[in-house]
Amino acid sequence: MGQFVTRDLAGAGMRLALVGSRLRPLKALGTELRLAEDRWMALAADLRKAAQAEEAVASVADRFGKVDILVHLVGGYHGGEPVIKTRDAEVTAMLSQHVWTTLNMVRAVVPRMTAGGWGRIVAVSSPLASAPTKNVAPYAIGKAGQEALLGTLAREVAGTGTTVNLVLVKTIDVDHQRDAEPSPKTASWTTPEEISATIRHLLSDDAAVINGAKIPLFGNA
Repeated sequence: MGQFVTRDLAGAGMRLALVGSRLRPLKALGTELRLAEDRWMALAADLRKAAQAEEAVASVADRFGKVDILVHLVGGYHGGEPVIKTRDAEVTAMLSQHVWTTLNMVRAVVPRMTAGGWGRIVAVSSPLASAPTKNVAPYAIGKAGQEALLGTLAREVAGTGTTVNLVLVKTIDVDHQRDAEPSPKTASWTTPEEISATIRHLLSDDAAVINGAKIPLFGNA
């Protein structure tokens, strides 16, 4: 997803800061997409730690003068066991990955956005957060926490010019199997291009009235 979103936002003329736990793949992505050197930067940070999130955001603001968009793309899954067999470490990992990274980043960026009178925050989540199936407890807990956090934030920033929204995805169809091999299984899958296009719209001025939404990108399945 990072690759598709980066390409789309660069094509829309945005200046980009790519932040992740490892610097090398971020730099490789910028090189692969041939991003203009003066319009992007890459930073390695452990966003589970508040100080590193704040430092990353401050570095972006120093480079570009402001930070007015946060697209929070967080992977990571733990599951496969019933609740009574769920291990503490798996729940902790999902809370760290999905809740703490989100909380640390919004605490760093939102004051800058509201001070400037304009901001956009978008994250990708899953319908499992509100409608979990069996054996997904750690992941569902993490995503539910993230959704509650961002839903609360959306209410708090309403009227400031900043919006906070979620895009819900079941399966990311990187290989476009839904169209190549249509079936009940693939009917709810979503291509990276579709997800990126939705994110791009939510970041636009045309989407200023959309705040606190959870947009389902999984068809009717």
